[in-house]
Amino acid sequence: MSLIDNLRGEARRAPVSGIEAVANYGRDRKGLIPLWSGESDRATPDFINAAAKRGLDAGETFYTWQGGIPELRQSLARYHERHFGLKFSPDEFLVTIGGMQAIVLAIEATAGAGDEAIYLEPAWPNFAGAAGVAGATPVPVALTEGANGWYCDIDRVKAAVTPRTKVMFVNTPANPTGWTADIETLKSLLDLSRRHGTWIIADEIYALFHYNGQRAPSFMDIMEPEDRILFVNTFSKNWAMTGWRVGWMKTHPSLERTFENLIQYSSSGVAQFLQRGAIAALDEGDDFLAAQITQAKASRDLICRKLADTGRVRFSVPPGAFYLFFKVDGMKDSTKAAFEIVDKALVGLAPGVAFGQAGEGYLRLCFHRKLEDVEEAADRLAKWIGKL
Repeated sequence: MSLIDNLRGEARRAPVSGIEAVANYGRDRKGLIPLWSGESDRATPDFINAAAKRGLDAGETFYTWQGGIPELRQSLARYHERHFGLKFSPDEFLVTIGGMQAIVLAIEATAGAGDEAIYLEPAWPNFAGAAGVAGATPVPVALTEGANGWYCDIDRVKAAVTPRTKVMFVNTPANPTGWTADIETLKSLLDLSRRHGTWIIADEIYALFHYNGQRAPSFMDIMEPEDRILFVNTFSKNWAMTGWRVGWMKTHPSLERTFENLIQYSSSGVAQFLQRGAIAALDEGDDFLAAQITQAKASRDLICRKLADTGRVRFSVPPGAFYLFFKVDGMKDSTKAAFEIVDKALVGLAPGVAFGQAGEGYLRLCFHRKLEDVEEAADRLAKWIGKL
């Protein structure tokens, strides 16, 4: 028996990311345009870096508040008040090591061995992977792509609920499809939660990357304080901070102590000097964020037009997030296609099957980059498609 055979089955079965496999294959290719990951090509802006450096220079390198320094939690409350039009208390927010730790903590608190966790597919693979590692069974419910774009069939979600269902993970605007739940869909999902006593983990990190001129609908618009909803979020997307690994959770204040304990036994908190940068992002970063959204919309429109002009690409224009999830006529194996595109087009894309079986036959492209890169990538892809 090998060493690995002596590990927990849940650990051994943790899946390899299909996105990572392609990225590792093409990462060092000279001249490749990497559109496989969900991040901007912008470095973190100077005003955020400067705030973190001031904290570092001031010696903020010791253990700190497990749930986040009070100033950051206050800043999170102000940020939500600006964008969601409601009053929030700082004790509703806890600071985490990226959005991923927020998701892991939410799963740990709501589902474990013998439980089921529903999520909407195609989906960013990390939720299902984390649920499985926690011992829960991830249960995918397929979104549908129709004439008017992607939508959630509530009857499918209802059919997936069993007595073992403990949590539903809802990512809207969604990675990779850009699907954005309307308020009626959110109400239907919340009604399911109330009737069955299930938790909702709401991943609304792309709420402001919504291209109709206002933020996307949110569970915050319709929920009551006692509803079983845990919000997970990150500084990564809005402020070009993917490498910082700083995120947050929004919970009912009565859960503050429980989640602080979970943070204590996983990471013991986020470095204080990094939290200084996060405060700057929230308090001073609205103009930077608005510019990012404007650029992403222009890039979305460009890539959609260029690929549509090939006559061989099928997609729904994403109303939110910053990904294009598309099919190419005649392409069936998305993994094989993604590797071939690295070799022959020098463009890095994520295979659709990395987002679940409902994503097979698609490719995901992150268009949150400067226009000239997106245009060059579109031209290279068009040439590759023309040779199929």
